[in-house]
Amino acid sequence: MEDWRATYRLLTHCKHIFHGRSSPNFHNSKRFCSSGRRYHFNQPSEPINPYIGHYQQEFQTYKQPSLSLGINQWYRCRSQYRCFASQATIIQRRPDFSTISSEDVSYFKKILGERGVVQDEETLDAVNMDWMRKYKGTSKLMLQPRSAAEVSQILKYCSSRSLSVVPQGGNTGLVGGSVPAFDEVIVNTSHMNKIISFDKVSGILVCEAGCILENLIAFLDNQGFVMPLDLGAKGSCQIGGNVSTNAGGLRLLRYGSLHGSVLGLEVVLANGTVLDMLGTLRKDNTGYDLKHLFIGSEGSLGIVTKVSILTPPKLSSVNVCFLACSDYASCLKLLLDAKRKLGEILSAFEFLDHDAMDLVLKHLEGVRNPFPSAMHNFYVLIETTGSSESYDREKLDAFLLHSMENGLISDGVVAQDITQASSCWHIREGIPEALMKAGGVYKYDLSIPVEKLYDLVEEMRVRLDASAKVIAYGHLGDGNLHLNISTPQYDDNILSQIEPFVYEWTSKHKGSISAEHGLGLMKANKIHYSKSPETVQLMASIKKLLDPNGILNPYKVLPPSLFSKAEIYTE
Repeated sequence: MEDWRATYRLLTHCKHIFHGRSSPNFHNSKRFCSSGRRYHFNQPSEPINPYIGHYQQEFQTYKQPSLSLGINQWYRCRSQYRCFASQATIIQRRPDFSTISSEDVSYFKKILGERGVVQDEETLDAVNMDWMRKYKGTSKLMLQPRSAAEVSQILKYCSSRSLSVVPQGGNTGLVGGSVPAFDEVIVNTSHMNKIISFDKVSGILVCEAGCILENLIAFLDNQGFVMPLDLGAKGSCQIGGNVSTNAGGLRLLRYGSLHGSVLGLEVVLANGTVLDMLGTLRKDNTGYDLKHLFIGSEGSLGIVTKVSILTPPKLSSVNVCFLACSDYASCLKLLLDAKRKLGEILSAFEFLDHDAMDLVLKHLEGVRNPFPSAMHNFYVLIETTGSSESYDREKLDAFLLHSMENGLISDGVVAQDITQASSCWHIREGIPEALMKAGGVYKYDLSIPVEKLYDLVEEMRVRLDASAKVIAYGHLGDGNLHLNISTPQYDDNILSQIEPFVYEWTSKHKGSISAEHGLGLMKANKIHYSKSPETVQLMASIKKLLDPNGILNPYKVLPPSLFSKAEIYTE
């Protein structure tokens, strides 16, 4: 054992170069292998910056797709309201909702101008369809306000006319929450994209809801700060949508959820009332903290128009390593050791299984296996961020050495520059895109106690046998499993084996059927798997209080059957 430590220290201090990888993505990376004791060291050619969109210059996922004629024709051949990501919940349009008239369009043009009212078919085709291409509405009108005052006028009018509304930002959601179910008026916040203020002393950013997350990340990077939220969809998603869905993402382990980062909101209610809660105070103990009602409400209680958010200072040191483990138990032990030994510098702990890695290697261009000589059962991506490069690297080296000595790591690479770090993140962030290219996919975003998390994956594989491939990845650091069932094409027989089993299993093990994606249209009728009847009824009472006519994002979040004017049935 002492010889092993001596070898490690010698190679670290002398930067001795052994034969490295042939993969161009990981050339000159620091490589270690617990069985072969092989290393490859080199000095970083460029400092790693973890704050520019997680190395997004090499790739971008979750971009709103350009919709070709072929896709549109394909969709028209489908049953319009059938959700292939979940058991088909068929809703009926509420008869009390009005339809758009020429007089309505004329009114909106008076307050927004010609450019703020969109009616052309090509644009509407795109905004009627979600990113996953599974939900498609029939809205004939998209409005693009530029201020909270204009949003207020829109909602006041829509409420008086019983016109239903769907708020929409970057339209990167995965549960059908940001597209119309029928012909709702789309209120798109893309033109509300100004940064209002930034205080370098406190780190508090105030901006409009339509600011794209990646733009905020870049702005804060120039100021020496970091956005506490990072998503694969950063190139398209907007901060208002992030707040409305309480997006989690890749930095939650380090910075927590938006319930902790958001200090204030400006929200427009269904009747047009502008609710000013745009505080910048970290302490305000005066009455009910109403902003939390709107964080995660998916636009069903009000439309977020401005956000005040606390941003931490940018740290100068970042390390990224990509590790291979033989079993899930090793991943759990690795997580525990990472929390203990890396402590405050641990910023991300992501995992993917063998099938997820295999999928990415098959379907994404330019991706190389960091371990080309063998495929492993599990992979873990760890990122650390801190203020001292030498201190952080020393902690990471000690952690890796300890993990190798205890047999938790089978193989691994440590990124030495931004290109290698990008390659590591490309594998993890590219999984959703690879799933899209593989064929049909049934997606489930679950929060499960970490010790039980992979049990569901194994049970699902036994249940489906060879009829489908079960792909697992997610944020292991916070117990968030992204369970995906990949098939060549959608099949009702497979779906009937998945649901309601996946929800029943999650409920039985005290998990949540939505960790970060929200409920949207896909899971509105399944909330009872995670919430008690009393809780759901209270939520419905709040909805009726703030939106008595039910015009805001109808049919979403809560079961439509709770509202007397809506009807629902399940196939």
